[in-house]
Amino acid sequence: MGSGAGERGWAERWPVLLPFLLSLFCWALSEQIRYRIPEEMPEGSVVGNLAKDLGLSVHELPTRQLRISLEKPYFTVSAKSGELLVSSRLDREQMCGKKSACTLEFEAVAENPLNFYHVSVDVEDINDHTPKFTQTSFDLQISESTVPGTRFILEAAEDADIGLNGLQIYKLSLSPRFSLINKDKLDGSKYPELALEKRLDREQQSYHCLVLTALDGGDPPLSGTTELQIQVTDANDNPPVFNQDIYRVSLPENVPPGTAVLQVSATDQDEGINSEITYSFYRTGQVFSLNSKTGEITTLRTLDFEETKEYSIVVEGRDGGGLAAQCTVEINIQDENDNSPEVTFHSLAEMILENGPPGTLIALIKIHDQDSGENGEVNCRLEGEVPFQITSSSKNSYKLVIDGTLDREQTPEYNVTITATDRGKPPLSSSISITLHIADVNDNAPVFQQASYEVHVAENNPPGASIAQVSASDPDLGPNGRVSYSIVASDLEPRALASYVSVSAQSGVVFAQRAFDHEQLRAFELTLQARDQGSPALSANVSLRVLVGDRNDNAPRVLYPALGPDGSALFDTVPRAAQPGYLVTKVVAVDADSGHNAWLSYHVLQASEPGLFSLGLRTGEVRTARALGDRDAARQRLLVAVRDGGQPPLSATATLLLVFADSLQEALPDVSERQAPADPQAELQFYLVVALALISVLFLLAVILAVALRLRRSSSSTTWGCLRPGLCVKSGPVVPPNCSEGTLPYSYNLCVAHTGKTEFNFLKCNEQLSSGQDILLCSDSSGALFPLYNTNESTSHPETLTSSSIIIISVGVVTD
Repeated sequence: MGSGAGERGWAERWPVLLPFLLSLFCWALSEQIRYRIPEEMPEGSVVGNLAKDLGLSVHELPTRQLRISLEKPYFTVSAKSGELLVSSRLDREQMCGKKSACTLEFEAVAENPLNFYHVSVDVEDINDHTPKFTQTSFDLQISESTVPGTRFILEAAEDADIGLNGLQIYKLSLSPRFSLINKDKLDGSKYPELALEKRLDREQQSYHCLVLTALDGGDPPLSGTTELQIQVTDANDNPPVFNQDIYRVSLPENVPPGTAVLQVSATDQDEGINSEITYSFYRTGQVFSLNSKTGEITTLRTLDFEETKEYSIVVEGRDGGGLAAQCTVEINIQDENDNSPEVTFHSLAEMILENGPPGTLIALIKIHDQDSGENGEVNCRLEGEVPFQITSSSKNSYKLVIDGTLDREQTPEYNVTITATDRGKPPLSSSISITLHIADVNDNAPVFQQASYEVHVAENNPPGASIAQVSASDPDLGPNGRVSYSIVASDLEPRALASYVSVSAQSGVVFAQRAFDHEQLRAFELTLQARDQGSPALSANVSLRVLVGDRNDNAPRVLYPALGPDGSALFDTVPRAAQPGYLVTKVVAVDADSGHNAWLSYHVLQASEPGLFSLGLRTGEVRTARALGDRDAARQRLLVAVRDGGQPPLSATATLLLVFADSLQEALPDVSERQAPADPQAELQFYLVVALALISVLFLLAVILAVALRLRRSSSSTTWGCLRPGLCVKSGPVVPPNCSEGTLPYSYNLCVAHTGKTEFNFLKCNEQLSSGQDILLCSDSSGALFPLYNTNESTSHPETLTSSSIIIISVGVVTD
């Protein structure tokens, strides 16, 4: 009931006092937020609007995530209103004991950005504890000879409250022989003394029962009682008398058990057993021991200043006759520097970004030393050279902040050691080490292993084969260091690029999408890009030059001598008087390859007269090796092989038909000696006719004979068809573009059709042959004669002339 009244009193006074207190301590709130509340407030009670006092609006609360940093969950913060609420029982006596002021100090932590605010809550005492005696009754023996006015120290009651709520006065039930005196100790506590008002007479009343009441100063006051059972003993005229009513001594803490504290002494004027004094503690203690004979007090266990700062002991001296005297022994414990500082971390940041600016808050450090005075004053420092700094925040609170540039790629983590040292003599210190992990930021672009790449790829490579690999490294972590590759530029056309090469995005391997042809594309250049997956992404470019190497995949192609329209070889005339070394003709060939693969050499495979002609190994020039003899044939045939320098070499052959004659007319009879082969079509028709003749004996035989005669006449007219007007019309030469390429050592005006068939310049005929002749003579400055073969007839002998006209090729040799 008293507790509830105290709470209502606070609830009524608090709204009135709050504006006054806020105006009075306005300057203090800027540095520390302070609240004052009574103890034993119910859970959920509002201490104050912390968010409003910190200058935070309700809309900011979800983002700032306001919370408190306290070792025990006495308070919590409402996530909706920002009010500071009581979350567990607040028992001031349990938290602070007999301290006059009970203050809970903690930090309010706000995120985004991270910040700390110092908050203190003063917990005020309410009258929630009644005074209590250690025993429900006490026995007291008083001799009947005790002089009136003698005082007896009684057991003091204990009240956990302080101030006015603590124990204030003792009262004794009414008695004509006893009275009660309230006494004060040096520490302000009160104890009762029983005073004898009138002499006792054991024969009249040997036993007295009184009620001792202890009252506190609460509103309403609380009380506790105990029963005094006084037994009147027989006369012992002189009670013991102590040398001092109060003994005071100071004793350092941590003295070993058995250390002598002091010795009390009492005297008795009686003699015999009535003068023999026995010492004892009025109340049994577990800290000190008392020699009942000598009165020496020693320690039973190690004393701890942080546990109890002083002891008050009542020592009783009783003689053999039952008379007793009491004295008080007050032992003051002196503090020793026996506690090292304790270092604890609060609100340690989980992520420390490597690009965090100097001054960024990392953690809140609290230092606690149980000693007092200089023994409890602590200095804090960082060990070693680290890019961090400790700054003082408030008493025994420090901030750990960034004090330099962080680079995760150089130092991914730091082992930070914080040492706290007190000012005791000798000083004590303690250290705590933590590992701070630096979080990665995408601050490094990929770096290629080479400044540029060059790769050689032989042509005719298989499609899909890898031709190169580029590699880039990124020291960042996770997606910031995960590199992908792509082609961003090329000297190839964009539409053709995808058909030539591709690159693996994961491995950087470059694949050929097609077989390369050195003759079409000898080199091309790509620009590859390595790009990480950070945000924003960083990239780097590198050039890759692909050189397509040549392979011997093209055989030489003979440009001259060209074949006739029907595929037969043409012929050249050689004067009969040609001297040794006379340039007869030249074999001209080209090779689409390059280098050694296009280095051509000419070789004679077959010759009608070995030793009559010589062939230039590199030039392909055919010259007479000696003069023509009488036994030498007028017609000569050379089979020439053209080989390139590849491995293995490729070759082509050319057939040269050479006729020794001084003029074209002279050469024609030699050429006409060649017989034309039978027409396979005519033979087939003949067999068909014979087969039909066997079926039809008479009628069909006559028809077949008539048809055969008609077919023969038709064949004769076709043979002379080339002599019709218009065949000797001169036409312009058709020169293909590739006539100027290859490995020719001289320039030739050659007319080679794109289809592989030779086109010629038709000259106007000088004279018409008779109907019985098979060859048409045409004049030319070179004097060379060329046969024109009948397209309707096929031959297995290229030397046989079957046509009725001559085709003339004009060849001009231009020397360098």
